[in-house]
Amino acid sequence: MKYHIIIALALALLFCCIHNSEAQNKPVDADVLLENGLLYLGDGQQPQTGSVAIAGEKIVAVGQFQVGQVKVRVDCTGLSVSPGFIDLHNHSDRGVLKPETRSAMNYLTQGCTTMVTGNCGSGPTDVGDYYRKLDEYGIGVNVAHLIPQGTLRGEIIGDEQRQATPEDLNKMREVVAQGMRDGAWGMSTGLIYVPSSFADTDELVELAKVVGTYNGLYASHIRGEGTGLLESVAEALDIGRRGELPVHISHFKSSGKDSWGLVRTAVEVIKKAREKGQVVTADQYPYTASSTSLGATTMPSWARAGGRERTLERLKSDTEDADRIRKAIERKLQLTDHGHRIQIARFLPRPDWAGLRLDEIAQQEQLTPFELVMHIESNGGASIVNHSINEEDVRYVMTLPWVATASDGSARLPSDEVPHPRSYGTFPRKIGYYSIQEKNIPVEHAVRSSTGLPADILGMTDRGYLKTVYFADVVIWNEKDFIDTATFTKPHQYSEGLVHVYVNGTPAMLNGRVTGALAGRALRKSTSPSE
Repeated sequence: MKYHIIIALALALLFCCIHNSEAQNKPVDADVLLENGLLYLGDGQQPQTGSVAIAGEKIVAVGQFQVGQVKVRVDCTGLSVSPGFIDLHNHSDRGVLKPETRSAMNYLTQGCTTMVTGNCGSGPTDVGDYYRKLDEYGIGVNVAHLIPQGTLRGEIIGDEQRQATPEDLNKMREVVAQGMRDGAWGMSTGLIYVPSSFADTDELVELAKVVGTYNGLYASHIRGEGTGLLESVAEALDIGRRGELPVHISHFKSSGKDSWGLVRTAVEVIKKAREKGQVVTADQYPYTASSTSLGATTMPSWARAGGRERTLERLKSDTEDADRIRKAIERKLQLTDHGHRIQIARFLPRPDWAGLRLDEIAQQEQLTPFELVMHIESNGGASIVNHSINEEDVRYVMTLPWVATASDGSARLPSDEVPHPRSYGTFPRKIGYYSIQEKNIPVEHAVRSSTGLPADILGMTDRGYLKTVYFADVVIWNEKDFIDTATFTKPHQYSEGLVHVYVNGTPAMLNGRVTGALAGRALRKSTSPSE
């Protein structure tokens, strides 16, 4: 009897081999055929010359195959073909809902076809409503969303610095669970920002447990990226272990001259956790400057509790707290070369200050840097670019196989502001500058950090790779020309070297020109509570 079973299995295997061989030899029909390009599959392996066939929204063949009927042939000889880039850390929550920026042209021109919103604990908490709006309005790139813990805490508790009550926690758990059921990919925190920072570790663990139940991840702008980096990483790892879910550290770095090099020690801590089986990843923008508000940069979070007016009241009072805040500001100015490392990106009362450093403005206005900070904070605050990261740290972190590329930027149009150039240049800077020009990392590694790796981190199973049945998010670029042009003084400059972009099989860019197609969609994670 057992011989009959063996023979039956052998015949079945033979049939499958014949069937698969016939399937492979069968001509492939396609709407679009990307011919003879250098294919980076997104897996980190060296590229091979081949073609990609697209039918409708999907990839139907990759590599070498027999071609059937094709509607459009695109000659990719001498060009590189890769999956569309996935931006794990983006702040376009509002931008993709606005008519003028919903195409996200500054990201399409980088080769970015998918972005993740809801980062740093900020963004819409009603995931279902947000996704419905995206689908209704139309968007240029795909959008996946994280539940923003900071905004959620603000809606339930407010901006006050206090512990969550059991009732508060139950309300937040309900919103998190609903958000995960509506297709969120996880939860984010921004633990230097008010009110996210007022949540203690235990509170975050309770919310993380809910996220983990739905197979989501915990992404965190950790509590400290300076001298407190190691303690902050340890907290993130603790939340992951206790919450039983993957941990992702946003814009991984050590910021401030007094902490340069500390990121290397943090890497060793993370490596040990990974060796023990914990799922830990990170992302990085390839720049030596960060960007946030002047207040968040110069003042501790407790000083900002209750909003700007309360903060100014504390500063102007004759109290011990006022003295502590003033000393914190003075210390930050000292670490930033008396304000020279802090560059104004936007200050509404004085748009002419955009692009200038604090010390330059202070000299121009005959103020001390401290007096200038007080003036700005008393008049609505400013967004800034903080030149606080060590170049060698940046180069080291991008070599790590578990660190993805992410911009931390947003969809925008050229204006009189002088924002961080990452919104225009992150991906070509990583690939074109650091990999191709500087040879800091292999090109296949740089591509994987922008495609397959972020897809794996999120748990996406149909994007991030050039594979059959995957969605046709594909970019075609010229390695000789692929480079960022945005600078810290002239950031509103689009990247160069991108030839074609397809989003869900629709051309979003052809021959270097944006088509205007809004082919992106809201990406809902398919989740069900774990048993």
